Amino acid sequence: MVPVLFLLHVITVFLWSMSTIAAQPVASEALPIAKPNCTQDCGDVKIPYPFGIEAGTIQVTTNFTFSSLGCVDQRTAVLPANLSGSPFLYSEKNKFTVIGCGGITWMMLSNGSKGGGCLATCDGSDPAQREFLDGCTGINSCCQTNIPPNLTAFNYSYQAIDTTYPGNDSCKKAFLVNPDWVGYSSGGMVSIKQLAIPMLLDWRLSNYSTLQIRGTADWANNSGTTCTNASLCSCSSGFQGNPYLPNGCQDINECEDSDPCPGASICINVRGSFRCQSPDQTVKLAIIVVGSVLGALLILICAWGLHKVIKKRINTKRKEKFFKQNGGLLLEKQSSGDVNVEKIKLFNSEELEKATDNYNANRILGQGGHGTVYKGMLADGSTVAIKKSKIVDEGEVEQFINEIVILSQIIHRNVVKLMGCCLETEVPLLVYEFIPNGTLSQYIHHQNEEFPLTWRVRLRVSIEVAGALSYLHSATSFPIYHRDIKTSNILLDDKFRAKVADFGTSRTVTIDKTHLTMSQVQGTFGYLDPEYFQSSQFTDKSDVYSFGVVLVELLTGQKPVSQTRPEEWRSLTNYFLLSMEENRLLDILDARVMNEGGKEEIMAVAQLARRCLNMKGKKRPTMKEVAVQLEGIFQLSAKDSDVHTNSGEVEYVLNGWHVGSTSARYNTIHIGSGSPSDVEPLIYVS
Repeated sequence: MVPVLFLLHVITVFLWSMSTIAAQPVASEALPIAKPNCTQDCGDVKIPYPFGIEAGTIQVTTNFTFSSLGCVDQRTAVLPANLSGSPFLYSEKNKFTVIGCGGITWMMLSNGSKGGGCLATCDGSDPAQREFLDGCTGINSCCQTNIPPNLTAFNYSYQAIDTTYPGNDSCKKAFLVNPDWVGYSSGGMVSIKQLAIPMLLDWRLSNYSTLQIRGTADWANNSGTTCTNASLCSCSSGFQGNPYLPNGCQDINECEDSDPCPGASICINVRGSFRCQSPDQTVKLAIIVVGSVLGALLILICAWGLHKVIKKRINTKRKEKFFKQNGGLLLEKQSSGDVNVEKIKLFNSEELEKATDNYNANRILGQGGHGTVYKGMLADGSTVAIKKSKIVDEGEVEQFINEIVILSQIIHRNVVKLMGCCLETEVPLLVYEFIPNGTLSQYIHHQNEEFPLTWRVRLRVSIEVAGALSYLHSATSFPIYHRDIKTSNILLDDKFRAKVADFGTSRTVTIDKTHLTMSQVQGTFGYLDPEYFQSSQFTDKSDVYSFGVVLVELLTGQKPVSQTRPEEWRSLTNYFLLSMEENRLLDILDARVMNEGGKEEIMAVAQLARRCLNMKGKKRPTMKEVAVQLEGIFQLSAKDSDVHTNSGEVEYVLNGWHVGSTSARYNTIHIGSGSPSDVEPLIYVS
């Protein structure tokens, strides 16, 4: 903002280019013509932006008054202001005026040239009695002349002429003045000494970057602004405000404060003006507007309804497509008797998306070759595990449907319960009961003190898994081969009970068959039955082999395959069997097993594991036999615990264990201090 420090008691500055701003019609709430926090009133004077009376960017302190020569009051003789560098210039409406006789007064420009001169003559009368009868015409000691355009700086130069000329005075005064000012009268010389002399200033914005106003392009695009050139603008008729402020010129609502329309006509404001409309026209217009709105609303409602119908139909078709793609027809085909697809709950995709927070990565419980498992919360508050399958080809679709069919037949406390599925999504989904405590593999290979995997816990878990596999092999309508038994597929529930999971590769077998012939060998390296690997024939004894590897993991705490062991021992199975043959089982046992287990129990489990790992499947025990023998070992462990607790008579020294040959024979182990007839024998076949 540019301060006006031109001493208002000396000069009244009239800015003709801003006069339209101050003189605009005022609506109910006049728009500000100054920037926020700037004073826009000084008495009755309006001060529009870019002018103001607060401190600003340019300070002009020159006092505008007249210049004098040879006068008594020399204190009034000051130089004219230099306006260069400011937005101001001397208006061409001003007149260069000289009072005094007997000389020419020149206006000298900044480049040294003369901008005009003035010669005044006198009639020889007493200066105090002279009257400017004809105005300032060059006689009676007063003359005026025009000034050059774009004047920003000048000075005065006096040239004396014949001093004997009648009425010559030694006192001469020169100044610029508003020609409308009436100051020429009797005693004019005295008046000039005492009064301020008004002057007109023009202003411009060209080449004046310190005024931060809107660009010329904005003015041109604003229909409420009229610009005579790039720097002089005003609000058009029907608008008010300040064209140099950011909000520019705003439309005046002529209908707001008064009704300019005659009679019953209705005033309607339009941009920059108004129009009068008869009541009949208003009613017709209202009917047209209401009808148009209702019609448009009806069209929108119909379009919205049609959109919903089309979207629903597209979703239905899409879900039908995915249902077929994900094996829905195959599931219906396999539905018969004990396997009825109607008994399997079908979840909708929206419900499962909401349950998993749109399958948020934070909800992932685990990932495998067949899919990703997410933790979900159903609307009824129950927690579930949702398996999002990775379907690639038709073979994997069959595996997925096969898992649904198999799990729908299984009702066993040590098998993960299938709650339902969703086939209407791009990839199929299975919904299981949520098993909160992770996998058996985690507890074996990453010891957790909150739930230590004690010897008795290991025995109990092995019994529960063996019981589940025995149920699958011999207690269901058709024998079920799991085909992927491993510690990472054995989960632990809230009470740390074992739950067999992941039936993606499982198969049912008709009663008249003893094996499955597979076109492609599937399984996990380290748990895979060598006989199945060589012959591609999977039998119930193939599951027994995999379970034998699980028993060895429980005994040793080591992984089925490890790169840290010597090459010939990288397979845990080979490492275990070789240790048994060389009577070095002690070297590979887990420390907790050694410290907590009894010698006979550990040896019995080791012998059972070796039988499960026999290279010939026919020589392996059935899962039912394995489950029975593990139950007997567990009872033996309980009695052994009683002996430790109550009598303290038995102390096992693991050093010097003898495994010996395991040719076919029956062994009877007796535990206790009494005779053999007083205790329950554990019989196993090796």
